[in-house]
Amino acid sequence: MFESPGNIALDLGFYQIRWYGIIIAIAFLAGLKVLIKLAEKQTDIPNLADKLFDLLFYLLIGGIIGARLYYVLFNLNYYSSHPVEIFQIWQGGMSVHGTIIAGIIITLAYSNRYKLPLLRVFDILSCGFVLGQSIGRWGNFFNSEAFGMPTNLPWKLYIPIWARPEQYLNYEFFHPTFLYESILDFCIFVFLFSKLYKSTNYKEGSIFFLYLILYSLVRFFIEQIRIDSVFYFLGLPIAQIASIFMLLIGIIGLIYVTLFKNKLDKLNGIL
Repeated sequence: MFESPGNIALDLGFYQIRWYGIIIAIAFLAGLKVLIKLAEKQTDIPNLADKLFDLLFYLLIGGIIGARLYYVLFNLNYYSSHPVEIFQIWQGGMSVHGTIIAGIIITLAYSNRYKLPLLRVFDILSCGFVLGQSIGRWGNFFNSEAFGMPTNLPWKLYIPIWARPEQYLNYEFFHPTFLYESILDFCIFVFLFSKLYKSTNYKEGSIFFLYLILYSLVRFFIEQIRIDSVFYFLGLPIAQIASIFMLLIGIIGLIYVTLFKNKLDKLNGIL
């Protein structure tokens, strides 16, 4: 059985250090380590590790803003009445899909500015990001969020009554969907990292599009048992709809880079 010890890691009286912030910091540092390790292998691009280190600063700030903005936009009725809470990110309410969208936009702009190979940059970032996601999900544990249907399985998660949806107030134990996603994200990381780190001849962009496919599948099916989703459209959680779009982009992109990109590049060379 799991039970969160609460979201306060250290109470100094005048200031509280929260587990959510600590977990996000650990996730960022772990992703950074992976990114640098992979970038140093790209010997054909001078100072790539340094350039990506600089990019990470923008991704960290932009990712947090994107994650929060995405969540707030889909819950405008609440935040328009409680505008101060928009900035209280330590209380939770961050969307991975918002982070991904912001990260793609920032990486596009940065890669164009410094003439970096976009698809290869996306490949490297994908490995670091999915590891960060795996670790970051534990922030949900300390905040008692991102849980699933009631269950009595041995690994059940106790959710305090204040965090339970109204229709489940009489239930105490729930599926720890944060844990399921954390484990599956780590499996995706191991697969993608080993593929990128060991390969000497891979299709640029394939790692990134595989990430979109695999993560979208994980998120789509986990949303099936989550009960704390707050945004719905046509009866489906917004997270599932976003996952479908990401899945389609991933499939189309993977087909393009594995089957057509080299042929188009050769054709352009001839022309």
